[in-house]
Amino acid sequence: MRAGIESINFYGGPAFIPARRIFEGRGLDISRFDNLMMDRKSVGVSCEDAVTNGVNAAKPIIDSLSEEVKSRIELVITSSESGVDFGKSLSTYIHDYLGLGRNCRLFEVKQACYGGTAALHMAACFVASNVSPGAKALVIATDVARAAAKSTYGEPSQATGAIAMLVGENGDILELDFGATGQYSYEVMDTCRPLPEIETGNPDLSLLSYLDCLEHSYKNYKEKVDGVHFQETFDYLVFHTPFGGMVKGAHRKMMHDELKVRGAEVQRDFDRRVAPSLTYGMQVGNVYSAALYLGLCSLIDSTDIQEPHRIGLFSYGSGCSSEFYSGVITPESGRKLSAMNIKGQLDSRYELSFDEYEQILDQNVEWLFGIRDKRVDFSKFSHVYDHFFKGKGYLVLTEINDFHRKYAWS
Repeated sequence: MRAGIESINFYGGPAFIPARRIFEGRGLDISRFDNLMMDRKSVGVSCEDAVTNGVNAAKPIIDSLSEEVKSRIELVITSSESGVDFGKSLSTYIHDYLGLGRNCRLFEVKQACYGGTAALHMAACFVASNVSPGAKALVIATDVARAAAKSTYGEPSQATGAIAMLVGENGDILELDFGATGQYSYEVMDTCRPLPEIETGNPDLSLLSYLDCLEHSYKNYKEKVDGVHFQETFDYLVFHTPFGGMVKGAHRKMMHDELKVRGAEVQRDFDRRVAPSLTYGMQVGNVYSAALYLGLCSLIDSTDIQEPHRIGLFSYGSGCSSEFYSGVITPESGRKLSAMNIKGQLDSRYELSFDEYEQILDQNVEWLFGIRDKRVDFSKFSHVYDHFFKGKGYLVLTEINDFHRKYAWS
């Protein structure tokens, strides 16, 4: 049985604000800034939602396929905490605007930041089952943090973006170690979105749940895979990244618990095996169900891959569900991902002043869940639109007519 990620791409929004600028603008304690390990936060505008993010991530992949290969996409799964309807899934809009064939399953999964991993493994099992030989699946993890509460320490890290992954028999990006997975899940109210305008929770409980799940999902992985060693089995590690400091603490705990090492050796191991996966996250922030796979892209783009490397991946979603699994990256991973030019797209974003950022947040609040009739007023953010979208062929939201969302290409 073979299955893996054949192609992957990330869309990181049209604008950013330096994270330190938020600390200063909100009057937050600057002594807490370094632990965030974050440089920039991606910010979306009101012509964007989880649909546009997902399409803009997937389109470069779909455009690179022949019509024959494109026609073999028989499954589209979206994962998100940012749905636009209680019943209709994001996948229906995304499937339509990508021009995919109608002999296709479309649905959505939800489990906080774990959703992208749930969708990936569901797609991989479909491919590996060979019930439709040669079929492929498109997995899209897409989220928006428009209504993040102001004046909280979570605000500088809550971002917007999407990952698209084409899943098939050839793991050009990541060849999954099929069946080598460890799971650990239980009910906990650590973080949640009980209302469209609220992201809330207990940050201390969230950290403890994350660490608990890492420990026990890895333990479950070891029970299934013989001869596993935390340092020797995995050339690199990629963790779900709410912010870099959380990942650094999690790595340190695992090094203490598994290998009984501390101090400089832990830092050296972090710099070698973990830090390459954080490069993009430091320029984007927490993109929820896409965050782990942004880390995978960061690792591949930041590393000179001369031979196959096994990596360990840890996925966590509040509430909670988690999984530790593994796969192999190769020199082909680097070659194929470089064509997506993720760094170039991130570098092209518009830099927001604090006042511009405040205005965009206020505009975005007008576009919360449940809108029936409304048109996008592009003049409110023309500086961002003209800089990033105009003439570039990105998908943007234009209006909502009787709850039906309408989109166009910029």
